[in-house]
Amino acid sequence: MTIKDIARISGYGIGTVSRVINNQTGVSDAAREKILRVIEENGFEPNVNAKLLKMSAKSAVVVIIKGNQNMLFADIVERIQSQLAGYDEDVIVEYIDEDGDEIEYAIKLIRSVNPKGIMFLGANLALFDERVEEMKIPGVIITTSGDILANDNISSITIDDTTATYDMTRYLLEKGHRHIGVIGGQVSEKQISFNRYKGCKRAIDEWQHDDRAEFTYIPCRYSMKAGYEATKRLLEEQPEVTAIMALSDTIAIGVMRAAADLGKHIPEELSVTGFDGIELAGYCVPRLTTIKQNTEIMASRSVDIMLKHINYAAAGEHEIVPYSLIEGESVKSIG
Repeated sequence: MTIKDIARISGYGIGTVSRVINNQTGVSDAAREKILRVIEENGFEPNVNAKLLKMSAKSAVVVIIKGNQNMLFADIVERIQSQLAGYDEDVIVEYIDEDGDEIEYAIKLIRSVNPKGIMFLGANLALFDERVEEMKIPGVIITTSGDILANDNISSITIDDTTATYDMTRYLLEKGHRHIGVIGGQVSEKQISFNRYKGCKRAIDEWQHDDRAEFTYIPCRYSMKAGYEATKRLLEEQPEVTAIMALSDTIAIGVMRAAADLGKHIPEELSVTGFDGIELAGYCVPRLTTIKQNTEIMASRSVDIMLKHINYAAAGEHEIVPYSLIEGESVKSIG
């Protein structure tokens, strides 16, 4: 019997169960009564090591964010702060450069502020090397899968990035586009861009069996400015491109501005898609077709997992959450 089992049987979240077990405030009388009844009926006893973890004096949960222009991350971290505040947990938010070393930064924070746990937004898994063993506190990677790390202290929440970009590429192909530009981060095996690149390539390779299609990949940072510059380069070098798939909505906004500056109308002369489903995507002119990541679920599950691992010894867990393709006004059928 684990805290997860208690949560499932009682119908309440892991965070609520944790607060009852640790006799904390912020739980309704009805919830407390039901959870205590389930605990008593099932003879649940918290793990001794987990109790020691809870008793150790630690300060706050740290969130490390790579880059400062990612509006998806801004939405997620706001939700995380709100939810952790509901559990009387302090949150420290730290921004580092998109190319920064989050593990080096995390280790410095562990030594200086002694956090309870660390959440990573925008993680580069290539940096999660042997130094991770120095992190004796729970870590949760958000928007990137950490299942390849095989480290009990690290958990992750993400969507299936490969299938999502596969779906978007198929969407463009079915709309008649055969020359597609893809603009995103560096294609390195342990970077999130690699999984998205794989989805594009798989869709194009499958389509090639029946009809000629191709795509060109242009790497860039996850910013509007980088998306703008990459688009100008792509369209100047390959004017035959009829659709651009940006691997983030932030990049897509830069793509749309560059297209306008080059005199190309969207979607009449150039179709554009994004990835993330940030609120701004619905207010672009035209509205952006995009892959929507559910930030509410991501934030909620990451908080639940973090609280669980702060309070009880448990192996790392890796969840895949749903996504949806949101059809806006930025794609036109051709051919």
